[in-house]
Amino acid sequence: MRTQSMLVNATVLGLAQILVWGGSFFLMAVLADPVVRDTGWPRQWVYGSLSLGILISGLLSPRVGQLIARHGGRRLLAGSGWVIAVGLVMLGAATSLPIFMLAWTIIGVGMAAGLYDSLFATLAALHGEAARRAISQVTLISGFCTTLTWPVIGWLIEHVGWRHACWGYAALLAVLVWPMYFMVLPPDGQGTALTEHADAAAQAPPYGMAFTLLTMGFTLSSVIMTAISVQLIALMQAKGLSLTAAIGLGALIGPSQVGARAIDALASRLHPLWSALGSTLLVAVGLLLLLAPAAASLGIVLYGAGSGIRSIVRGTLPLALFGKRHYAVVLGRIARPVLIAQALTPLLGGYLMQQQGATFTLVALCLLALLNMALVLALFPYRRGSTPVSAEGEQPSA
Repeated sequence: MRTQSMLVNATVLGLAQILVWGGSFFLMAVLADPVVRDTGWPRQWVYGSLSLGILISGLLSPRVGQLIARHGGRRLLAGSGWVIAVGLVMLGAATSLPIFMLAWTIIGVGMAAGLYDSLFATLAALHGEAARRAISQVTLISGFCTTLTWPVIGWLIEHVGWRHACWGYAALLAVLVWPMYFMVLPPDGQGTALTEHADAAAQAPPYGMAFTLLTMGFTLSSVIMTAISVQLIALMQAKGLSLTAAIGLGALIGPSQVGARAIDALASRLHPLWSALGSTLLVAVGLLLLLAPAAASLGIVLYGAGSGIRSIVRGTLPLALFGKRHYAVVLGRIARPVLIAQALTPLLGGYLMQQQGATFTLVALCLLALLNMALVLALFPYRRGSTPVSAEGEQPSA
């Protein structure tokens, strides 16, 4: 019965994440072209609005981590749907580019409160070291985000226009997200593993080489993922594929991510460092295969598998290395450089693509993926079996 209850809770949390991700981070993929056609605003500034939202999210993430460490994350997660809904209402009503960009700053606030890092920190507060299973189950469900939300948003745009699509999606968020979180998460401060150490954790987050290596690795992973998400179709077209073939290739990522997450969930007894190593290896080999158009399908499947595992590793590896006491603050502090790099990637990636071409861009991403593998290998000495690293980088005493 308890296992069935956990599965139901994970399903509800995964569906809530689908709603929030679909109305924020993944929205621009289907919204940008209709906005540009309708308004005549420069495309780079329309896409730049998403970068602004991601930047705001990154700047706020450490503070969000501290709030979750002290008070829990139920209300933050539930309220994120309302915040993003307000941003979407403003987005649909925007008559000028500055208002459009201001709307994305509001969405960025909701992203800081409502995406993976906040949920992972809250799950760790509830389940402690056992949160890995819950994180794996949630990411398995939420892996269907683009598969579900892109067709819905695209259909709304086609039939009612992009402005009404924003308002309709805002209504979904406002009505559904709050009750979904309140249905499955206990009240803040109850049943948490962090309460007795909350203030100490918020004031004394861990630093040291393990923290630095982990932050660098997550940042590189995020840069690669963002670059591929934004530029995959253009890169493949530049390598000789048709638009239809390139879109079909991109559609392989989602199923590959979900399949890899399901496999990783079966290997939950292994230390998350092994999952991290497998993720970086799959991404590196996948990107190398993209250099040869004939092997592009296999390459994107391997890349998608590695990317899927990465989402789980982002939640489980900091917990394994640093323990439940510092977990929420660690996630918040790691998220800042990760999201800032993510915000800059579309601009820098576009410049690199324009100036140096597709092959050079892919080679650069391959080198980043290989460097990321090296960073994961450098973390193995900090594994210390299954014992978390303390704030000073040493094993805590028994």
